[in-house]
Amino acid sequence: MGCVFCATGQMGYTRHLTPGEIVAQAVHVARALRARPTCHLIGDIPSKKAPPERLRNLVLMGMGEPLHNYEAVMQAVDIMRDEAGLALGAERITLSTVGVVPGILRLAAEKRPIFLAVSLHAATQAERAALVPAAKKWPLVELMAACRTYSETMRRRIFYEGTLIEGKNDSVDQARSVGQLLRGLPAQVNLIPLNPTTGYDGEPARSEAAKRFQKILAEEFKIPSTVRQRRGIDIAAGCGQLAVAESR
Repeated sequence: MGCVFCATGQMGYTRHLTPGEIVAQAVHVARALRARPTCHLIGDIPSKKAPPERLRNLVLMGMGEPLHNYEAVMQAVDIMRDEAGLALGAERITLSTVGVVPGILRLAAEKRPIFLAVSLHAATQAERAALVPAAKKWPLVELMAACRTYSETMRRRIFYEGTLIEGKNDSVDQARSVGQLLRGLPAQVNLIPLNPTTGYDGEPARSEAAKRFQKILAEEFKIPSTVRQRRGIDIAAGCGQLAVAESR
């Protein structure tokens, strides 16, 4: 989708995944978890064997945009929820979108029971469009109207995601803008310090800026939020870092 800070977006579009390819990724993880040796530890001495781990939560997100591949994604979700398969509960599945308005409205119209996460990143149209090119096609006012429709129809909150970039969108004013935008909506904000990529020269927001952002949302707007732990950066597997290094 071309988000400027995202290595995946810098790759450009190749093709959509099939339902089988989507399901296969979850099946692979489920098998890998079952195969891991597990045991209770008493001090450093292994005790009796613990039950095997299982796949419990699933997020449909990049590489790409799930709502641009709607039919395949929903077919994959139905397969993964089937009792004869992975038997994942709908409350354990979240779909993350950059803000594809028609797809959000379709999720609401079809009353799909999975959870929704929306990549917000900024609270004004101009600032969001500078980071997320899709905002030019689906402006912020249209996106928020679709989100209200979704929340009212589904009677559930939406997770709004914001990549925090030092000096770009991590200020006190930015936090208040986000709070004002989401005021009165059933919402939780997931704050994600930027994971650096070679194609973007921004830096992650400092921990004190993220905590300040959280405090403003909580104290001034009563909006809950979390700061995502930064994982996988050492192997370029962090959020926004997934990209092909070489083609064959």
